[in-house]
Amino acid sequence: MILERGEKVHVMVRRLFEKDLRRHFVGEVIEVSGDLARAEGYVYVLEDVTGEYTRRPNKRIRLIGLADPGNIVNVLPPDADLENVKYTESQEGGLVVTDGKTFALDINEFGPSR
Repeated sequence: MILERGEKVHVMVRRLFEKDLRRHFVGEVIEVSGDLARAEGYVYVLEDVTGEYTRRPNKRIRLIGLADPGNIVNVLPPDADLENVKYTESQEGGLVVTDGKTFALDINEFGPSR
């Protein structure tokens, strides 16, 4: 299997239209079947007013299509602290996802735009 139970993931959902919400998900895989994963974690949404990603308060269980071209899935380190994930700006102006302890993931592969 491409993902295993217990692995931690960061998922970016591609927008289909310009006005679509920019949504990300950070969670832990609880089950995998073929190219579908069930994960428990938090949804982050880019707020129009502040221009920052904010975490929705409640944990959710999401189904993630691993073969879906609309999902960009990053595997996080096993010791990533999912309760403390936040978005910060890098020195180069890009967007970084980090727990402030064990990992920092630059998610701007094509420049500093959000």
